[in-house]
Amino acid sequence: MAVKRKIIKERVPTPEMPAEERIKSFAEVNLGYTFELAVKEAERCLQCPYNYAPCIKGCPVHIDIPGFISKLVQYRDDPDRAVKEALNVIWACNSLPATTGRVCPQEDQCEMNCVMGKVGDKINIGKLERFVADYAREKGIDEELLFEIVPKIEKKGQSVAIIGAGPAGLTAAGELAKLGYDVTIYEALHEAGGVLMYGIPEFRLPKSIVESEIDKLKKLGVKILTDHVVGRTVTIEELLEEYDAVFIGSGAGTPRLINAPGINLNGIYTANEFLTRVNLMKAYLFPEYDTPVKVGKKVVVIGAGNTAMDAARSARRFGAEVTIAYRRGPEDVSARVEEVHHAKEEGIKFEFYINPVEFLGENGKIKAVKFEKMKALDERDSRGKRKIVGTGEYVTLEADTVIIAIGKHPNRLIINTPGLKVERGRIVVDENLMTSIPGVFAGGDAIRGEATVILAMGDGRMAAKAIHEYLTKKREGNA
Repeated sequence: MAVKRKIIKERVPTPEMPAEERIKSFAEVNLGYTFELAVKEAERCLQCPYNYAPCIKGCPVHIDIPGFISKLVQYRDDPDRAVKEALNVIWACNSLPATTGRVCPQEDQCEMNCVMGKVGDKINIGKLERFVADYAREKGIDEELLFEIVPKIEKKGQSVAIIGAGPAGLTAAGELAKLGYDVTIYEALHEAGGVLMYGIPEFRLPKSIVESEIDKLKKLGVKILTDHVVGRTVTIEELLEEYDAVFIGSGAGTPRLINAPGINLNGIYTANEFLTRVNLMKAYLFPEYDTPVKVGKKVVVIGAGNTAMDAARSARRFGAEVTIAYRRGPEDVSARVEEVHHAKEEGIKFEFYINPVEFLGENGKIKAVKFEKMKALDERDSRGKRKIVGTGEYVTLEADTVIIAIGKHPNRLIINTPGLKVERGRIVVDENLMTSIPGVFAGGDAIRGEATVILAMGDGRMAAKAIHEYLTKKREGNA
């Protein structure tokens, strides 16, 4: 007679740094699972069959989620083996698990349709993925696994250029390197990582983690050339003369601005500039690092996505009183639930249904922002959000620093490439992510507009597969 399995409904929480401590520090907020806690959470997984599991279908890179979780339980008496087996399953689809385990919106993807959610809390997939990657790094298990993988790679004798060392480019590079292609990444900034380095703060994603993941790609044979601005230092046409294929993963690094009087006052930042100074250039460690950022006592952040939360929570750590101003209501906030929760815990205020119409200054410096009050209609727009209209009433918020976080555009140097089809500022691709230029593929924010890290990585993985098929035909055609 089969033993009836006990269902554990409650999720095993991960420890976090208390809010009163973390607002004084850029140290990581979530402290992650221990092996014992990870196994306890893994035991809750119902182990849905691979072809059925909704979590796999919800993952843009299609990790075998029940597969890696099962290894933690199966080898619970041998932690090192449990983690090595789990990492091997993850790496088959995702080369950056320590990153995705921290910044993926799992609640909207793999966890969204988790079967456990029908009877209790959904499995904490992201934190389990993060645990596997962190434990493997700390114990050297990832190096051991790499040592086994690299000698088995069969070189194809063909090369691929990747434009951009962000999530899409890094993922495509890793997948292509594992398939045996010579891969070179061209990165405009002085460090690789893209938004992982310049956009996401240390307290959410420590830069040492990103550097470690990039280092593994280098050990797979990926070359990274920094300070190379494609469109200036080298053109796509020139890359096609040297490489067999090109992948554009240049992201969306051009910030959107607000067309309102006073926008040029001192003290107004785009979130892009503010976060780049804080993260990539480590302004929070000034004067140890020589790129300061001036943050006033009253900060207003305009927008309510993940970037807005990152900017607001960073400003809070500089000692400011921070208010997030959003033209819609709480139900339309696009930031992760976890990030909004953390922001509120840290004392950040939220003002809804207000839209900026003028920036007010004195002696060339920002002093306040004038907002029009908005109201929501029953009618919804193409994204499913309720339409909003102005009421003709106004409110003013004091501010000596304003951070604008209302989205970004793709790289203009890239989209101006002759022969490259572009619509609404985004590169047009076919079902295989090939652009209008034969042999040139694209993915991530360059084709989507500003989106999530994991969606960009999904594009990178899909593009790598398409490039492999394209180059295989090219290789066989020349045989």
